[in-house]
Amino acid sequence: MTEAVRERYARFARDEAPGRSAVYARWAAGVAADEEVQRVLARIPETRRQPPLVFAVTRLLGATLQEYDDWRGFLLQNAAEVVAECTRRSLQTNEPLRLAPLLPVLSEIDGPIALLELGASAGLCLYPDRYSYRFTDADGRLRLGVDPVDGPSSVVLESRVTGPLPPIRMPEIVWRAGIDLQPLDATDDRDRRWLRGLVWPGESGRAERVDAALDIAASDPPLLVRGDARDRLGALVDAAPQGATLVVTTPGVLVHIPRSERSALVADISRLDARWITIDPPGVTDVWSPPVETEKWSGFVVAIDGQVRAAADPLGRWWEWRTAIPTVAS
Repeated sequence: MTEAVRERYARFARDEAPGRSAVYARWAAGVAADEEVQRVLARIPETRRQPPLVFAVTRLLGATLQEYDDWRGFLLQNAAEVVAECTRRSLQTNEPLRLAPLLPVLSEIDGPIALLELGASAGLCLYPDRYSYRFTDADGRLRLGVDPVDGPSSVVLESRVTGPLPPIRMPEIVWRAGIDLQPLDATDDRDRRWLRGLVWPGESGRAERVDAALDIAASDPPLLVRGDARDRLGALVDAAPQGATLVVTTPGVLVHIPRSERSALVADISRLDARWITIDPPGVTDVWSPPVETEKWSGFVVAIDGQVRAAADPLGRWWEWRTAIPTVAS
């Protein structure tokens, strides 16, 4: 089992952390060369020992952003608590910036909208109408700015757009709900610290963005339900207000669901009287229309009801529209 740990952390240090977090790159490289630490991490279930999860847990428990030897000492001293906490935690990348490439798709849907997110975490992606957006070109020049109806937001989502810019407008959201195996409470200090800890050190501006979005969620909490999406979906669909268009979103969640369960969930969503918006890796489903060639696709797929609209960075930092420009009702 230590060999699997070594390989996973070596790959993270080599392929995933560089350019995003120098601290995590050093920590992962240290783990890959440290058999004693590998033995500790091997005690964590395989689905709970991803480097970003383990590193976030140690930070939640008190590890500071110092050199590998300091982190190693903390881990070995608190091994039992780290293993226990990792076992019950999961990655919950509740990044509101993912809404930037989803906003033009939401713009295609007439309101009012009842918004239901699967894998909602703390619900930070349930407030597309409460955030400001700044869409820029490759050189950072502003192409379009969009603000909530009551003025600029404390959360500003800046995203780089290449290619055509489709019509974009603020959605009219009248109901917000989500399902998660472990929903987080934006008003709870420990849950807030956990979400902040999931931000990789070195990701400029992201922690501040998450903090500001947590404040918005805390001021008007969404309806968050604990449980499996397939088990709880029907009850929440029934709870949605009459007269509103139900929109189900799955931003970045499908990849975390085993394939057989994922296919069943997609089938469940497809049978609803609802619109379905997702941003997920191209290989997680075969419902895309037109079909997506995984090898030639960069980023995640943004789609509505399986109809491909754009390619996007997994966290929403950039996107590219890849279909005809839709007509949006005024």
